[in-house]
Amino acid sequence: MPSRVEDYEVLYTIGSGSYGKCQKIKRKSDGKILVWKELDYGTMAESEKQMLVSEVNLLRELKHPNIVRYYDRIIDRTNTTLYIVMEYCEGGDLASLINSCIKEMCYLDEQFILRVMAQLTLALKECHRRRDGRTTVLHRDLKPANVFLDIRQNVKLGDFGLAKILSHETSYAMTFVGTPYYMSPDYLRPSVESILQSSLLAHVVSEEQREAQLQLRRRSADSDCALNRVAEQAPPCAAELRLKEQALREREKALKEREERLEQMEKELCVREQQSNEKLARAETLLKYYNRLQQQRDLAPLYSKDIDVENLSPGRMKVHSELMLMRLKAVNLRPH
Repeated sequence: MPSRVEDYEVLYTIGSGSYGKCQKIKRKSDGKILVWKELDYGTMAESEKQMLVSEVNLLRELKHPNIVRYYDRIIDRTNTTLYIVMEYCEGGDLASLINSCIKEMCYLDEQFILRVMAQLTLALKECHRRRDGRTTVLHRDLKPANVFLDIRQNVKLGDFGLAKILSHETSYAMTFVGTPYYMSPDYLRPSVESILQSSLLAHVVSEEQREAQLQLRRRSADSDCALNRVAEQAPPCAAELRLKEQALREREKALKEREERLEQMEKELCVREQQSNEKLARAETLLKYYNRLQQQRDLAPLYSKDIDVENLSPGRMKVHSELMLMRLKAVNLRPH
């Protein structure tokens, strides 16, 4: 059964734009927290509607841990409104995190930057080299504002509104769209290596994190001069791109190995802690036995050290033997 708007509860609005808004919602059936894009397609031009349809179709097809997950779409034809239900990213977006660091005069941790770079590269790899054999996807507007973070600070690549689908026979995208200061030289001067252009965009995103104090304050409207300078530069060769990709893979492998070592150390510490707790419990038990024995010795002359063991009845002999065994255990616990 298709979902309805009534199946969700709107919690609050995260942001809004000229065509709609993004809201945090709760699915009434199970209480799951999600977000939806509420878009008024009635006022859109045909090209914008096509871009919207393209984004919905892409989100439905792209399934990867580092790509924002698509859940559902709801079409309200009466109000010409489209609702795109997606995964909620509790950590916000990377641009907000960078701006926060700039205001607080602090730097992002280098390990965090490396993890973001590695996960972002994996997301782009899924777009460029689809595991299901489908057509290649170029994001074409990769920037910190479109890189989201979950509650554990893992990357979730989103906002595929400007994405371009390439068939296997197509060498490069000729249309000129996106955010100028995040475009790669390959994109400004198309070449056979342009299919890897988003990897360079990822490098720009990483550098902005590393140099957060040098925030990019310029606007796209003032980008003509910068675009001309970038267009005159020779694009990096395919071999250089492959070396960068290999280096990223090695870093990701090293991070995984380090994570495995830490997990192993954590398991060993848990075992040691359990053994220590067991020893402590045994010591406490023996101490209780020892205290009980001392009390019985003080209250019952029958259990004194000078007792005539040979004249005891079988029942008393058994009690006496148990008490002597407890004494020996207590003596073994004393420090020497």
